[in-house]
Amino acid sequence: MTYDLVVIGGGPAGLAAAYSAYENGVKNILIIERDDVTGGILNQCIHNGFGLHYFKEELTGPEYAQRFEDMVKGTTVEVMTQTMVLGITPQKQIYAVNSQKGYLTIGAKAIVLSMGCRERTRGAIAIPGDRPAGVFTAGTAQRYLNMEGYMVGKRVVILGSGDIGLIMARRMTLEGAKVLAVVEIMPYSNGLNRNIVQCLNDYDIPLYLSHTVTNIKGQGRLEEITVSEVDENRTPIPGTEMKFDCDTLLLSVGLIPENELTKSAGIQIDPRSNGAVVYDDMQTSVEGVFACGNVLHVHDLVDFVTAESMKAGKFAARYVLEQYQHSGETTAVKQGDCVSYTVPQQIDLQAGEETTDVFFRVNRVIKGGTITLTAEDGTVLLSRKKAHLLPAEMEKINLKKDLLKGHETVTLSVNC
Repeated sequence: MTYDLVVIGGGPAGLAAAYSAYENGVKNILIIERDDVTGGILNQCIHNGFGLHYFKEELTGPEYAQRFEDMVKGTTVEVMTQTMVLGITPQKQIYAVNSQKGYLTIGAKAIVLSMGCRERTRGAIAIPGDRPAGVFTAGTAQRYLNMEGYMVGKRVVILGSGDIGLIMARRMTLEGAKVLAVVEIMPYSNGLNRNIVQCLNDYDIPLYLSHTVTNIKGQGRLEEITVSEVDENRTPIPGTEMKFDCDTLLLSVGLIPENELTKSAGIQIDPRSNGAVVYDDMQTSVEGVFACGNVLHVHDLVDFVTAESMKAGKFAARYVLEQYQHSGETTAVKQGDCVSYTVPQQIDLQAGEETTDVFFRVNRVIKGGTITLTAEDGTVLLSRKKAHLLPAEMEKINLKKDLLKGHETVTLSVNC
């Protein structure tokens, strides 16, 4: 079977990309989703706060997903659920397995990668101690509680102050559990300020910054964890140990773009973001393959995922209909001081739109910072002050392409 466009992943990014491609003229579209239903992670995010930017109203995660599911249902887009993609090739051949149809080979004129991200586990951060039941990633606990109806524990400690961890602190409290503490190894929280206020402060849940879990104890079920303060090198300080009598430890220690398929296609990966290297049209280093959403870089708001994915769908449609190629007149965007990564990494000065958004994150808390864009010869092309920048909040600047002409590389920095 062959399609004009195949979208891999039916979460918010995939639904938005498929709908956008349809609206821009491509009708023969397939969405491949490994789960039983589309909607992705939004299906288990039953709290509100979604849609304020895109729909201009407050929605829960399932409500936000339903909006796009309804939009896609009004098109000719096909959806194939319970289907696992095993690999893709640079020639845009897709190998997948379906519970009903078996092994499938699917051809495509263009592909949009929208597989989302996954959580870091205990093994990824190497917490020492016993291996009892009761240690979950925060997202797994969220699915058990919100979708499967299982209460994962009664006395809870959460390691990591990312947004999922903060939201689960509130969720567990509302379900009757006692959340003893949220522990964060960094000297600042990795969650949005609104979540710190609404999920911790409103419920008197203590947040221990510059602390981490240094031991897990339990036979069969988790019984006790040890939390220690860390120094500026994130090394535990002897003599600062605190012990918590608990039956559950939730880990909210970071998200990783789900890029095994991306790598299998020979697509260039940016080691800074762990996502694909893309142009400003969201096209990867393999012609006709686009990437968007959390598989590209981890977003803090689904509204930004939607906007980025609509753009990917638009240009994927243009690629299918026009077979356009990049002009060759490009500018590379590099990260400078205090910047973790930038997306996109390449800007085509001739193709696409006259302006483009560049997204980035800082790697520390910065008060009174100045964002600068500098050419290779040291010329400052742009300077913009920002009162407050946080690693937890994705930032963006809008660039006019005329500003970049004549420059092979530019560097985005923040004084800190």
